[in-house]
Amino acid sequence: MKLRKVMIIGVGNVGSTTAYTLVNRGICEEIALVDLNKELAYGHAQDLLDAAAYRQNMVKVSLRESTDCADIDIAIITVTSGIAQKSRAEELAGTSKIVASIVPNMMSNGFKGIFLIATNPCDAITYQVWKLSGLPRHRVIGTGVWLDTVRLRRLLGEKMDIGPQSIDAFIVGEHGDSQFPVWSHSSVYGINLNDLEKNKIDFDEVGSQARKMGFEIANRKHCTEYGIASTITEICQHIFTNSHRALALSCILDGEYGYKNVAIGVPAILDQHGIKKVIKLDFTENEKQLFEKSVNIVKGYIDQIR
Repeated sequence: MKLRKVMIIGVGNVGSTTAYTLVNRGICEEIALVDLNKELAYGHAQDLLDAAAYRQNMVKVSLRESTDCADIDIAIITVTSGIAQKSRAEELAGTSKIVASIVPNMMSNGFKGIFLIATNPCDAITYQVWKLSGLPRHRVIGTGVWLDTVRLRRLLGEKMDIGPQSIDAFIVGEHGDSQFPVWSHSSVYGINLNDLEKNKIDFDEVGSQARKMGFEIANRKHCTEYGIASTITEICQHIFTNSHRALALSCILDGEYGYKNVAIGVPAILDQHGIKKVIKLDFTENEKQLFEKSVNIVKGYIDQIR
């Protein structure tokens, strides 16, 4: 049996919490940590190995350079510039330079796996990794709006007293301020939410709450980690298990929705090779306009790093 190996590039709050979540889920046999701060990485590795010792399966936690990547199945990019920013967009300049110094060297050293990007602004960095790597688009994935979608389902579930797993509602667009819920395709077991909860829920307010949730969490605890770590781990799990599960992810579009050469959050099916298929939704006219606005914002970020 081939051992499943995940590399985490950047072991700050998000990277280290992702590693811990991977250990607890037991979905891979090796977690390789990469960070410029070797002492920090070593400390996390030893702490994670203590946690792994409680599991029934063997989990190896190693320290590597990003270039030691030829046997890695999924490389998770969580690096940041380390400078406090007010918005995801402000992170672009510093983070894109770091990514540009990592990805080409990984490719020249034989990386043959899947890139999974959680670094913000997620869509622009996903596009950057795709261009730098030269990989086919199905092997470069951003966490995109999946966590935003889960937040939306959680908030709706709280208002309707329904488990969020039973709610088929999701967000598309930029992982940022221009994202929006696709209410025309949102339902509970086939019943459209507008019919199920007509005049009972302020859907605009719920969508706004989901969009702002990440910033609200960060303002209170100075980071977000548990939700995004669970998001990353779930994506890895669906890849490793070849689940064919549909999630709202940052995907490189190639004609879908009428756009090319841009990464943005849309529903897509995951398999063992990455993105199996981008799902094409039939937007309302208003949703088409919102999506076009979101695409143009992401393109503006991309233009800054071309």
